Amino acid sequence: MYKINETHRRNIPLAGLRVLALALVAVSWTQAAIAADYPARPVNIIVPYAAGGVVDVITRSVTDKVSANWKQPIVILNRPGGNGYIGAAAMLNAPPDGYTLMAAAPYVIVAPIIDPIAKFKYTDFVPAALIGGPPNIFVVPESVPVKTLKEFVDYAKARPGQLNTSMLGLGTSHHLGTEAFLQATGLDIVSVPYKGSPQMIPDLVSGRLSFVLAPLSAALPAIQSGRLKPLAINAKVRIPSLPDVPTLKEAGFSDDVVVMPWYGLVAPVGTPTEIVERINVEVNKALADPAVRARLEGFGTVITPASRSEFEKLMADENVRWTKLVKQRGIVAN
Repeated sequence: MYKINETHRRNIPLAGLRVLALALVAVSWTQAAIAADYPARPVNIIVPYAAGGVVDVITRSVTDKVSANWKQPIVILNRPGGNGYIGAAAMLNAPPDGYTLMAAAPYVIVAPIIDPIAKFKYTDFVPAALIGGPPNIFVVPESVPVKTLKEFVDYAKARPGQLNTSMLGLGTSHHLGTEAFLQATGLDIVSVPYKGSPQMIPDLVSGRLSFVLAPLSAALPAIQSGRLKPLAINAKVRIPSLPDVPTLKEAGFSDDVVVMPWYGLVAPVGTPTEIVERINVEVNKALADPAVRARLEGFGTVITPASRSEFEKLMADENVRWTKLVKQRGIVAN
């Protein structure tokens, strides 16, 4: 009978481990080489919203600088529709090579929670770089006799079911911020759906709407002209364009009620870590540029550069938060 030498027996798994180790080193070297050459051609960024909108403008403000630093074109592909669904669907079919990215917003978290037809989940995307976003602002028409957010809560509690607000898109920061505020205060306010701010703001100014958590950029002109009264910024810091308007916490509410819109870039699952890290570094570098910061802050953006792990934690935390709120408020897609 042939017997395997005991030394030979011990060396079999060791040889296998050596082969595996060499393979892993080869893969690591290959990925590092790919990352070192990245980007070697134009990079496409899917924006799931229309050209000229907030997400589009913020994305271009940052990627114009990144493109200049890379000396490679960055091509914006607007894929509006379905509150982000069309763009997300296109992203799912993109190769994980770093040459197709997507401008992400809270919809990537919320859509799968509230809508069973959503064919994606937030873990289908790799967080690459966080940019930030312009906060929403609590406003009332001049005709509503209140000066603070606390006064409005008392005013609304005395009129259950008689006041109304707007809803700009299911799962948007505007919608979620309103729902979080109503959940925290227990107010009974009727929600009226609107296609966009251009239709909503005139109805708010005229008094057809009683109260709105409005996008800052949309409400600012009416605030500056005195037709709308700002009660609080839905953010943790005041903003330079309205320095006298308190934050939600300064207005007497918990930071837990704050809902900040955020925008950032995500990559397909499977994108090499070295490439994702390169994107993160370059976006953060662009966010530190004075000209980029001035452009973003010009329309109220709160800039929030972050590491990849910090962005990943934000998305995971938001998933837990919105899953809970959707259940509490009974929010479902029609």
